[in-house]
Amino acid sequence: MATASGEARVHLLHADAPRGLLMLGHGAGGGFAAPDLRTTADVAGELGWAVALVEQPYRVAGRRAPAPARQLDTAWTDVALHLHSGPFAGLPLVVGGRSSGARVACRTATSLEAVGVLCLAFPLHPPGRPDSPSRLPELEAVDVPTLVVQGERDTFGMPPPARGRQVVVVAGDHGLKKDQAAIADAVRTWLARLVP
Repeated sequence: MATASGEARVHLLHADAPRGLLMLGHGAGGGFAAPDLRTTADVAGELGWAVALVEQPYRVAGRRAPAPARQLDTAWTDVALHLHSGPFAGLPLVVGGRSSGARVACRTATSLEAVGVLCLAFPLHPPGRPDSPSRLPELEAVDVPTLVVQGERDTFGMPPPARGRQVVVVAGDHGLKKDQAAIADAVRTWLARLVP
């Protein structure tokens, strides 16, 4: 679909009489083959959620280097507004994604009136640079229930839990490839509690 930042691609996984819409974004250099994204989408579908996997315009155009944050947020917002005012109007909206996609979700959650944010492998700081500016303020700005699923050996850092923000630590690193069962359990429990 067309956005102000270029053509985005949306992969929709429908549910009959969905309980809500879960939008998921990919990591900076990856796509939706990431195991944690597939697991999350599967679990949401099992719980009766519609899932929209949003491929950013820079990836659709064949580029690996991500666009600036403002362009990512604009494309994401355009897709969300289209979906939430059209086929999924009136449904609870949860935004999320892995790594860079989680950051986009955090930055746009308030303006999109999301009821929750789901972060897979939130990148707190660049690897090996713990003294660089933290991205924690992006998480702190979220004012709705938030789930962060983080690998115990994630070189991008470990976000702290906070009021309204649950952090589930699972085996593995930033790729979150090692323990899909633990990721599925965390997502299932959180989503089921968020929208009973």
